[in-house]
Amino acid sequence: MSKLFSDTHSKMEALQLELWRQADPTRKMQMVAQLNETTRLLAITGLRSQFPQASAEELRRRLAGLILGEELAKKVYGEIGHAE
Repeated sequence: MSKLFSDTHSKMEALQLELWRQADPTRKMQMVAQLNETTRLLAITGLRSQFPQASAEELRRRLAGLILGEELAKKVYGEIGHAE
């Protein structure tokens, strides 16, 4: 089997994969939710560093642009300066 992670020892990677396989569906969904939240926080942090003067509303609108694509985000939330 090829390595998934170049920075992880192959024995540790095998153990991690086995633990993921053994996890029940509820635990797997919890892990996915945690990964989604971490990704959202990283994206907001990146946006905050790019737009330090932006309000929380503007950052949420910019995040919507990243997630949905700018065209759909504009239809749903309006222009960046007019996000509610």
